Amino acid sequence: MDTAPQATFQGPLTRLTPALQWLFLVCLTAVFAGVMLYGTMPAALLIGPMLAAVTTGALGAGIRVPGLVFAAAQTLVGLLIGGSLEPAILASFVDIWPILLIAVVATVGASSFLGFIVSRWKILPGTTAVWGSAPGAATAMVLMAGAFGADARLVAFMQYLRVIFVTVAAAVIARLWVDTSGVEVPATVWFPSIEFNAFAITLATAMVGGAFGRLVRLPAPFFLGGMLAGAVVHLGGGLTLELPPWLMGGAYMMVGWTIGLKFDRALLRTAFKALPQVVISIVALMAFCGALAWFLHVEWGIDPLTAYLATSPGGMDSVAIIAAAASQNVNLSFIMAVQMARFLFVLLAGPPISRMVARWAGG
Repeated sequence: MDTAPQATFQGPLTRLTPALQWLFLVCLTAVFAGVMLYGTMPAALLIGPMLAAVTTGALGAGIRVPGLVFAAAQTLVGLLIGGSLEPAILASFVDIWPILLIAVVATVGASSFLGFIVSRWKILPGTTAVWGSAPGAATAMVLMAGAFGADARLVAFMQYLRVIFVTVAAAVIARLWVDTSGVEVPATVWFPSIEFNAFAITLATAMVGGAFGRLVRLPAPFFLGGMLAGAVVHLGGGLTLELPPWLMGGAYMMVGWTIGLKFDRALLRTAFKALPQVVISIVALMAFCGALAWFLHVEWGIDPLTAYLATSPGGMDSVAIIAAAASQNVNLSFIMAVQMARFLFVLLAGPPISRMVARWAGG
């Protein structure tokens, strides 16, 4: 049960009006996200707002993102993932299925074991440890976790901490392996010209997907409904969804605010108490995936950098950016095929795995 911060703690923001609390949150978000964007840190428009919201909540604010806004943000994130499923990547599953099977099962098995340890040792409760350790798109894992009894706030803490660790490690390894000093990362065009018909179809798809997910009572209905609708429109209809950066940036910010504002001081104490063990589990999973990458290189002759980026545990979008920067030296299609296969596997098998592991761990 979520308890409003002001019910347990009278902070400096408690006596401010909701309008002033929102103003404080917006200003702090601009600072955090701005610094992260300037430093090209991963998931800046999600992690920055989330950190700002955690700080705002810890200082006694009682504001919350409206449920309808959060539902719309979830639907857009699902739409983005569904629209990113490319036929060429899906077709490659057939050609490399033995490698995919080993890479996916081994990584999910290792992450589930680490989640079991974290849960067994009572570092974090129940299925929270399992979902927090699950490899895949971090935002999707957080949204799914809440629908299956896990504490989405602590899952977010584990997932986004790992995103930072994994992305920094992958960027450093790619820089050491490949000279990318001459590679110019294209600047993000936040307000590109929009094709009206495609944008209208995108918005209609989002509304239909969210409504469908809610109607059939899918777990995480808005996220999964949006993902299914995006996949149908993109793969079945051959349409490219119009999701401009400003729209997705707003969606990420709403997700970050929603999660961050639910943190209270007791939960923060739990998170910081678990920090050393969580870091150890992250490093252990990264080391396992590095060993798996080396096995793929030795056994199948896959380029080591390609194998490492393909098996890198999480931060799928960040890994894609790093791989694209070194595209002449890696097999980008293979990397995305492995990452996508693992994400889809966790999406389907995550709920029963989390329940089983939590039951074994006594959580």
